[in-house]
Amino acid sequence: MVALRAKYIVVAAAVAAFGACLASSFHFDDYAILSDPVLTSSSGWWQVWQPLQTRPLTYFTFWLNYQLGGANPAGYHLVNLLLHLAAVLMLVRVMRRRLPDTAVLVAAALFALHPIQAEPVLYVFARATLLATLLCLASFDAWLREKRWLAAEWFALALMAKEECVAFPLVLLLMHVVERRNGRERWPIAAMLALSLASGMRVFAVLRAHPDAPAGAQAGVSVLDYLSAQGPVILRYLRLLAIPAGFTVDPDIAIPSAAISLAAWALLAAALIALAFRLRGSPYAFWILAGFILLAPSSSIFPAQDLAADRRMYLPMMAFSAAVGLLAARLDRRVVAGFAAVLALLSFERSMVWMSEESLWEEAVRRAPAKIRPKIQLARAVAPPRAIELLNEAKRLAPDNANVAAELGRALLAAGRPAEALGEFGRALALEPASARAINNRGVALMALGQNDAARQDFERALSVDPCQSDARANLQQMGIIPPPGPDCRQVAVHAR
Repeated sequence: MVALRAKYIVVAAAVAAFGACLASSFHFDDYAILSDPVLTSSSGWWQVWQPLQTRPLTYFTFWLNYQLGGANPAGYHLVNLLLHLAAVLMLVRVMRRRLPDTAVLVAAALFALHPIQAEPVLYVFARATLLATLLCLASFDAWLREKRWLAAEWFALALMAKEECVAFPLVLLLMHVVERRNGRERWPIAAMLALSLASGMRVFAVLRAHPDAPAGAQAGVSVLDYLSAQGPVILRYLRLLAIPAGFTVDPDIAIPSAAISLAAWALLAAALIALAFRLRGSPYAFWILAGFILLAPSSSIFPAQDLAADRRMYLPMMAFSAAVGLLAARLDRRVVAGFAAVLALLSFERSMVWMSEESLWEEAVRRAPAKIRPKIQLARAVAPPRAIELLNEAKRLAPDNANVAAELGRALLAAGRPAEALGEFGRALALEPASARAINNRGVALMALGQNDAARQDFERALSVDPCQSDARANLQQMGIIPPPGPDCRQVAVHAR
């Protein structure tokens, strides 16, 4: 049995590694929580359960956070940290039934402290990953205690947290086949696979209803291109697991050449085949294969705008950490403690990077100097002179990018240069003539120049293009003009991140 003291030392080390997040800011998609009318309304507790709402359980926790703490990021980060600690404790509970003591300790330390786990803990919007993983571990625990239908219920809740866990029943099926377990397990596994299928179909229905969602057919990357990129991306994840250095929130990943893609997938296929041949005699082979099964939904054929994201390794790490634990089971516990201390220090360093938007995106710009998005995000976090410098660099890299033009216009406006801002907003509108946002932005610059009649026309045009353009509506009200009532513009949130 794993000593209680060792288990709680790992938990305490995780608090030391990631606890600084309680003083951290919001990041990236986190701000969408504060602007979502469902999450900020008193009736949101039931609205998050609408049929076309993705990840309703996760959104319910966001609603609770907002009702209890408003826009204070500390409460949101505290929930993420507690979910991570609960997942660590549940991992220990599960692995004690499958691994020797030292292997459990190694697995727990790796899962709790490895910096590849940092993003889901430190990024509020990644809570879905934490919650789904915790619930899958609860399902696994019930399964190992032969409470199979309870396991199915826990898995159903996991799907409500994040659909990325759809492959979890395949891990149970693999264990069933390898260990020739009780035939009565087949029905609960079949039920869980049916839930996975239903969840997948629901995701496709949501994406069809929301063509602006950054996933699926509208992700901006084809299925074939996404698949070709995932071979090198998976090798990158494994490299980060083995050598925990080079992390960034926005890695510069491009669609590889056919030769590189085929080589990466051939290497992975050879490794998987070799592991499959060792399944019956080698427990670590089972756990490595389980890790790849859990990684498959996010790293195969379902496209997302982000070709790579470190948080996608959080759920698979429950299996990969078990494999490493078995491989390192003969190590002296002092050596394990040393490795754990190094991982905790590296994760603390990641926590420091995630303390503010500026530090997070400064690192991303440094690691991916040719990428546009980090420059835009950093420009939003720094003073106007630095923002203008960054956005001019982005403009040189992508002269036809409407987002760069819009952000540069905003920075110039903030710097008190409305005439130049008008030129950039006009350029953004020329690149996206049907964009209500671009029309509204031009109106803002015109109003700053005192051209109120032209500004009013732009605001009214923006509302005619998109009646839910709240900025245009607010700008008209600021001018003393009451726009006609708009539709109910509450949106079901759909995010790929």
